[in-house]
Amino acid sequence: MPTSAKAKIALCLALALPAITFRVTGYSPNPVLDMFIFGGAVVAASFLLAWGAEAAQKDISGALAIALLALIAVLPEYAVDLYYAFRSGSDPSYEQYAAANMTGSNRLLLGFGWPLVVIVALLVARKARRASAPGASTTDIAIATRAAGDDFVDAKGHSLSLGKDVRLDVGFLAILAILAFSIPALGIIPVWLGVVLILIFVIYLWRASQVHDEGEEKFVGMAGHIAGLPQRTRRTTVVLLFTCAATIILASAKPFADALVQSGSSLGIDSYFLVQWLAPLASEAPEFIVALLFALRGMGAAAIATLIASKVNQWSLLVGSLPIAHVAGGGTAGLDLDARQIEEFVLTASQTVMGVAIIIGLRFHRWSALALLALFAVQFFVTDTSGRYVLSVFHIVIAVAALYINRNNILPTLIAPFRRPTRPEPESLLV
Repeated sequence: MPTSAKAKIALCLALALPAITFRVTGYSPNPVLDMFIFGGAVVAASFLLAWGAEAAQKDISGALAIALLALIAVLPEYAVDLYYAFRSGSDPSYEQYAAANMTGSNRLLLGFGWPLVVIVALLVARKARRASAPGASTTDIAIATRAAGDDFVDAKGHSLSLGKDVRLDVGFLAILAILAFSIPALGIIPVWLGVVLILIFVIYLWRASQVHDEGEEKFVGMAGHIAGLPQRTRRTTVVLLFTCAATIILASAKPFADALVQSGSSLGIDSYFLVQWLAPLASEAPEFIVALLFALRGMGAAAIATLIASKVNQWSLLVGSLPIAHVAGGGTAGLDLDARQIEEFVLTASQTVMGVAIIIGLRFHRWSALALLALFAVQFFVTDTSGRYVLSVFHIVIAVAALYINRNNILPTLIAPFRRPTRPEPESLLV
């Protein structure tokens, strides 16, 4: 492994060292410093996880690898969120934070992550097109674009096509998006619903493992260095990265989560806001960076597939685990939601429905990415309850329009989770 790669791993470990020292010694000077120390450790551990998970695809290929990568990449978020849910079992004031962290990370992933990756992928494709010979035909442009990566972008660079295997993920996300509305309708996340969501996640992993691999996996950056190691060394390195990252996350999750709540009072900032947006930024930053690396190398479809799989993980395993963690911490029945949390779930579920409607045709248009980004930004200026519900209705209106445009893809998407996969036929570069 190059010296620069070793230096990056060493830097992550160095960033995590103060947090481990604080946790072992019990030293806690003030909540704000704790927030940065333990938050920095979570970010560092997230990078170690992301590098190890991506390199692990060398030994686990296909859609299952994408699903597992997405799962591992969001483990830091799970650790923080599940702590809030567990703590809420004995301290009702923490109930709101479990939902806050989940809804914030969910909307951040779709409203910011998806558009960013698509826009970058389209810009990279345009650069590849300009590099082709002057006066090249549409077919030549397609070949040049495909040579720069594994995506196909239309000749005008307005949309990004997704692989047919992504329909499985979109199908599961569509089902989960529909189920998501039952949460605000019930006003609680009951344990039985949690069990159902976890079972859906298990079925999702099983179905993903049946999807046939369509090509050799490409590795970039740190993951490329690790994947290029001899088999035994590579697997040992991946296990060590996972072990170090898990240790750091387990040591930092509780103090980081508590520091976020306490820092709100110290800084005069709404603690709910810090939990909803600062924690997801810390835990999901590496996932965004990995996705951007894919997009910058002309692999936008792979990047989007990873982020879509993350959404499936969040709506199934994460949401399903919250009421169980709550009960394990001393709570009863399930995780109760107050008016603010119900409003947040409605907004998050409606955004998810819009996201599914946009990509259900397996084509991500530039205007769709810009619309998602714009609506994500608007929510920070629309803070009252009625305004949030109006924004949710706006999401649904856009979703209905997109579903009408892509109406021929609705049934194939909804039955994709239940259909036996077939071996893909070789695709031609000619379009």
